[in-house]
Amino acid sequence: MDRSRWLAGFLLHSLFASIQLCEIPSGRTHHIKSFNKELLRLTEDTSKQPNPSVYLGLRLSDYHLRERESQYLQRLKDVFQPSSLSIPTPASGQEHPNTGQLALYLLVLRAACQDMEPPLERQLVTQLKLHLHKEKASIVAHENNGQPLTNYYQYGLGVLALCVHNKKVDVHVINKLLAAEKQGRFEHGSQLFVDTEAMAGLAFVCLKRATFYTPELLTEISQAVQRVKRKILTAQTPDGAFGNVYSSPLAVQFLIAAGVRNKEPECPNGVAALLGKLEEGSFQNPLIASQLLPVLHGKSYVDIASLECHTEEDSLMLGTSAPEPRVTSQDTKITVHLIVKHPPRRLPLYNELVRVPAGSSLLDVLKAAEKRTDKSFSFETQETLSGPMLTSVMGVKARQGERKYWKILQSPHTAMLQGIADHVPQDEESIILKFSPW
Repeated sequence: MDRSRWLAGFLLHSLFASIQLCEIPSGRTHHIKSFNKELLRLTEDTSKQPNPSVYLGLRLSDYHLRERESQYLQRLKDVFQPSSLSIPTPASGQEHPNTGQLALYLLVLRAACQDMEPPLERQLVTQLKLHLHKEKASIVAHENNGQPLTNYYQYGLGVLALCVHNKKVDVHVINKLLAAEKQGRFEHGSQLFVDTEAMAGLAFVCLKRATFYTPELLTEISQAVQRVKRKILTAQTPDGAFGNVYSSPLAVQFLIAAGVRNKEPECPNGVAALLGKLEEGSFQNPLIASQLLPVLHGKSYVDIASLECHTEEDSLMLGTSAPEPRVTSQDTKITVHLIVKHPPRRLPLYNELVRVPAGSSLLDVLKAAEKRTDKSFSFETQETLSGPMLTSVMGVKARQGERKYWKILQSPHTAMLQGIADHVPQDEESIILKFSPW
């Protein structure tokens, strides 16, 4: 067969395959555009540090407002890429980006079609490679539990970012990610961390398409893609979510990248669950929203590798409306039962009822408890790309190298799915903050 006929056949096959992937049913354009605008409006808030995930979601959309995206890109550069990486970054006084933040920023640069040849851009790639080597060294040093410095989600994201930039990833780094997935290290007890599994899966799909690696390694990577697929499909709940509604966007991204077809019922059921939650307004967290938007356009983070910025046209108009803030009622109060546990101590460190206005977030509840006259409660948070994360309660925090965190439960044993700034407790709800291993 001559090359032109082969190419035509390949393109036809690719088009046919893409049509059958996990796709969004027709008639949803209005909802998708509205959601797209909500994410775009987040770029207007200059009081908050720019989030690279938001930019990635916007770039993987079919709808664009190029000037707004360019302005947000510049803000990201100001934070993550100062004139020299030898000085602290970002400008807010934080230290150098960790593995996940640096990986996301490198994905941003590829999504913006930036030239990666200048010295500073090349230095960013080198720095991510060094991050991954340190992560790998930590796994080797703790071979019994095999934990990286950060976590396997960030590790997988780092591998994905290098792959999307068409950079060869150290085989030893790849092998550690393969071993961790095969040995079930993305699980805790019987619970699968679907978002971590999906992120590793996206990295494997990208690596599978590369030309740097031996046939033997590519075979192992292909087998890993199939394992991830089986685990994620098995993790689907009766309501269609993969793990839970907040891990589902990344899970469906992986299914799209892996070529899962609509004829497999898990795919349309998962998409239907996402669309239902979208119409209910469940995706208020910027990180989760930015992971969902590519899904609504049938794309994944792997598609960043093939983005062509010069083909885009403006197709969004924002208007003057803005997202409505969360409504609280000063006249209507609710009571939240707040409990703090620090095993092995049997008695709670804190066990009180906290009164707050209806519509308050859990973060508001914690602030109200801290302001009480007895001053018996205190807490600290750390800002992350998914919002504030609870790091210390009543002076108790994880020591360096100690793999513990403050787990948040809706009494008695239900792990809270949302962050403290997103969850809105109901009247008489019990919230348990428990210092736990991970």
